[in-house]
Amino acid sequence: MIVVYTSPGCASCRKVKQWLKERDLKFVEKNIFSTVLNENEIKHLLTRSENGTEDIISKRSKIVQEQKIDFDDMTINELVRFIQQNPSILKRPIILNEKSFLVGYDEEEIGAFVPAELRRIAKDACGPDCGNYKVCGEIREEVEIDKLAQPRLKIV
Repeated sequence: MIVVYTSPGCASCRKVKQWLKERDLKFVEKNIFSTVLNENEIKHLLTRSENGTEDIISKRSKIVQEQKIDFDDMTINELVRFIQQNPSILKRPIILNEKSFLVGYDEEEIGAFVPAELRRIAKDACGPDCGNYKVCGEIREEVEIDKLAQPRLKIV
C-alpha cells in the first residue's frame, strides 16, 4: 500500500495525490499536522531514507534555523519526540510503499509506485486510438526507464 505524508496547502502534495488518482493507484494519506506520527512511523521513515535526517527534515524550517538544531547530537528518542512536536520540519510529501521511497514530487521517480505487473500490462495494452493511450504511453516510458536503471539497494 502506498502511504503519502502530506500537509494542507502543499502544492507538491496535491501533485502527488493527483498523479496517483489519475493512475487509479490506491493510497493512504496522512496529514502530518492533524495526525501525530507515532514512534514506529518516524523510525520507519528514517530507516527507509538513504541519508537519514537529511532526506526527510528541512534544514530551512524556521524552528531548525532559530534554535540552531544539530540532529546528529540527538538520540533517536529525542529526534522522534522533536519531530512529533514539530511536524513542520518534515519535507513534504513523503511517499512510500514496500519497495519505493520518495521525498517531494519528481515526475521521473514517482513512476516507481506503479506496480511492475501493471507497467508490463500497460506496455503493450493499447494503441493510439485508445482513450487511455496517453497514460499508457507514460507508463510505457517508465517501463523503458526501469529497464535501463541499475538495480537499487534495498534498505531493510
